[in-house]
Amino acid sequence: MGKKGKKEKKGRGAEKTAAKMEKKVSKRSRKEEEDLEALIAHFQTLDAKRTQTVEAPCPPPSPRLNASLSVHPEKDELILFGGEYFNGQKTFLYNELYVYNIRKDTWTKVDIPSPPPRRCAHQAVVVPQGGGQLWVFGGEFASPNGEQFYHYKDLWVLHLATKTWEQVKDYIYYNDVYTFNLDTFTWSKLSPSGTGPTPRSGCQMSVTPQGGIIIYGGYSKQRVKKDVDRGTRHSDMFLLKPEDGREDKWVWTRMNPSGVKPTPRSGFSAAMALNHQTLFFGGVCDEEEEESLAGEFFNDLYFYDATRNRWFEGQLKGPKSEKKKRRRGRKEESEGGSKLACGGAGTQGPVQVVKEVVAEDGTVVTIKQVLAAPGSAGQPRSEDEDSPEEAGSSAPGPCPRSNAMLAVKHGVLYVYGGMFEAGDRQVTLSDLHCLDLHRMEAWKALVEMDPETQEWLEETDSEEDSEEVEGAEGGDEDEDEDSREESGAED
Repeated sequence: MGKKGKKEKKGRGAEKTAAKMEKKVSKRSRKEEEDLEALIAHFQTLDAKRTQTVEAPCPPPSPRLNASLSVHPEKDELILFGGEYFNGQKTFLYNELYVYNIRKDTWTKVDIPSPPPRRCAHQAVVVPQGGGQLWVFGGEFASPNGEQFYHYKDLWVLHLATKTWEQVKDYIYYNDVYTFNLDTFTWSKLSPSGTGPTPRSGCQMSVTPQGGIIIYGGYSKQRVKKDVDRGTRHSDMFLLKPEDGREDKWVWTRMNPSGVKPTPRSGFSAAMALNHQTLFFGGVCDEEEEESLAGEFFNDLYFYDATRNRWFEGQLKGPKSEKKKRRRGRKEESEGGSKLACGGAGTQGPVQVVKEVVAEDGTVVTIKQVLAAPGSAGQPRSEDEDSPEEAGSSAPGPCPRSNAMLAVKHGVLYVYGGMFEAGDRQVTLSDLHCLDLHRMEAWKALVEMDPETQEWLEETDSEEDSEEVEGAEGGDEDEDEDSREESGAED
C-alpha cells in the first residue's frame, strides 16, 4: 500500500508539472503574439518618418529568400521587394525595394514613404494599368528568434509611374478562390464546380493561353498518430477555367500531363516563359523521419506546355565553343567539389552530380545537382538550333536551391537568391544568374556569391530552456521570464 501510494503521488506530481508547463506556454504564446504586433507597429513608425522618395545607386542586395522578383511591364527592369534572412540566431525581415536594370547591369534602391510592413513569402504580380502597378498581397512576419509568426492579409499596390505605395483596404480575405477587379478594387468569390485541389500551401499558379489557371504542387501535413505529423509533397495539377466561356461560372478539372514530369518537391519557383509555357526551377525534397529531416536540393528546369498538356525537361546544349571540352569537363567534375559549392562543371549526358557537405557539427548533407543532357528531351528546338549530336555541354549555373526568385524578360530567365542547407546551417543566397531561353545554351552569372564567406552564428542554449526546467521543478518565475522576453523582442 505504501509503495502504491508513493506511485500515485508521483503521478499526480507529474500531471501538475505538465499542467503548469502548458499554462506557461499558453501565456507566453499570447504575449509573443502581442509583442509581434507591437514590433510591426514600431517598424511602421520608423517607416512613417520618410517624407520623400529617394532613389540611389547601390551594390547588389544582401542575401535573402522568399522575396518577390517581378518584371517591369514597360522597362527592362526587375523589381525586388521584401524577403527574409536568418544568420543562425536571428531572423531579419525586409520591406526594401530594389530595381535591377537589365541593360546596364546596375542596382538602385528606392525608398518610398509609407511602404508595406516588413514581410516575406508574400504574393506579387505586375499589371500594365496606369503606367504599371506592382500588387502585393499577404505574407509573413517573424519574431527575431524565428519561433513566432504573424500572417498578413493586407493588399498593397505600388504605382510604378509615380513611385507611390497605396494600401487597398476594401477587400475580403478567406482561404478560398477569389478574383480581384483592377478597375473597381473589389473582390468576388468564385464557387467552381468539380473537384479542386486539397488544402495546401506553397502551390504554384500560372495562366493558360485560353484564360484558365493552372494550380500545381504544394505542401501539406497530416496527423498520422498522436503528436506526429507527416508532410505531403503534392505533385498533382488542376485547371480552373470558365465553364462554357462564361466569366461568372468556373469549373475545376484535374490534369494528367504527359512527358517528363518533375520529381516531387516543394519550395520550387515558377515564371511564365516563351510561347505561354510555365517554367519551374529548383526546389527541395525533404525526407522526413520521426526525429530528423534531410533535404535534397535541385537546380533543374522544367517547362509545362498548357496547349499540349505536356511536361518538358529543360536541357542545356552548352556553348558551341566548348564542344571539344566535354570529356575534360566530366573528368574535372568527377574529382569532387567544394564544401559549399555554388554551381558545378558541365557534363556530356544527363548526369546527377552528388556533393556531400560536412557541417561544423559533423552532420553530412547530400546535395544533388542534375546536369542536363544536350538536346532532344528538353524544350522543343527551333529550326536554327543544333541537333543533339552538335550540342555542347551545359555550363555552370545556379547551385541547387529552393525558394529562389524568377523573372523572364525578352526571353531571358533571371534567377535570384534562394537558399540551401548544410547540416544545421542555412545558406541564404544573393547571386543572380540568367539563361537565354531561345538558345538554351548556358547560364551566365551576373552577380556571384561565395557561400563560404556568409556569416553564420551557431545557436546557443537559451536561458529560457533552463528557466523552464527550473519552473517544472517547482519554481514559478513567470513575471521575471516575461520581462526578459520583452527586452529580447526589442533586440
